[in-house]
Amino acid sequence: MNDLVIRCEHKPSPAKLDVMGIDGWPLWKKEPSTFPWHYEKTETCYVQRGRFVVTPDGGEPLTFGRGDLISFPAGLSCVWEILEPVEKHYRFDETPS
Repeated sequence: MNDLVIRCEHKPSPAKLDVMGIDGWPLWKKEPSTFPWHYEKTETCYVQRGRFVVTPDGGEPLTFGRGDLISFPAGLSCVWEILEPVEKHYRFDETPS
């Protein structure tokens, strides 16, 4: 069973971003590089600039860039390949116990 689906909304409305409070989220910046990553918690992020490819273990590569609102599920292992310097606001969702 593989329910580790990466979800992406291209160019969400400014109103939606405002309601979500994106501007108050921490900002992550990274130069072009390639590295493995594992998500312990679900991450929601909004890409302000840059372009990158995320390849889930055993899955197809997905390309993201400026204006994408992305949700990476907890438990996902993948490889990030940053093609252009990235700046993204991010939030890790707390999983209720």
